[in-house]
Amino acid sequence: MLESVPLGTTLTVTASAGKGLDATLDCAERLASHGYQVVPHVAARMVRDREHLADLAARLVGFGVSNVFVPAGDADPPAGDYHGSLELIRDLTELGRPFAQVGITGYPESHPSISDDLAIQAMWDKRAHATYVVGNLCFDPVELRTWVRRMRARGINLPVLMGVPGPVERTKLLAMATKIGVGESTRFLAKNASIFARIAAPGGFSPERLLSRTADLFNDPVTGVAGLHLFTFNQVAETERWRQRLLGPVPVR
Repeated sequence: MLESVPLGTTLTVTASAGKGLDATLDCAERLASHGYQVVPHVAARMVRDREHLADLAARLVGFGVSNVFVPAGDADPPAGDYHGSLELIRDLTELGRPFAQVGITGYPESHPSISDDLAIQAMWDKRAHATYVVGNLCFDPVELRTWVRRMRARGINLPVLMGVPGPVERTKLLAMATKIGVGESTRFLAKNASIFARIAAPGGFSPERLLSRTADLFNDPVTGVAGLHLFTFNQVAETERWRQRLLGPVPVR
């Protein structure tokens, strides 16, 4: 990957319940040492308690991290006190806001176990402790527009990074779309059949088409769409070639 991605690029490092947060921090530290801007995922349900959180924050700050992304995560049962991201980012605030940037998750496509109203309310509750929102995978420009409008109508004014898959093989995209931010793939499939129909149909989805149909969002200050979050699914080199070819100067995280 190091030979494929220019130094200075912002790279997120996901958290795996199977590997633990130490693996996330180790990877983030290696990438940071090479000159990348890293955004580690600090999955709330993988953090034991406030003391553990303080230790994690100190280590991250120690190797130059100023931006973290805080999802709830899929650890079941949780490792300790945190059952969701709100409690954790509140504690980060009480610890003195060690990170200049704190990202939270948004769900343009309905979450399988949380109603749309509750998902919007959750962002409202987190707005004082977060600095930006990363949209989960979404394949429908209409859903994206509706979601952004609902956020702004509710008074959630955090900048949004729109979540878009890179040029991922369709079978892999179908498999991974069941897992992003979702604990039970079967429930996701049951409640989001239309999404999978769009992906599976020949010519039914392409990231280029999605970007072309939402390009105006980036030029409208009312929407607050500040850039992209590209889901690579470990196809980093392919995604970077695609990004450089198609996106040019668009800000990407």
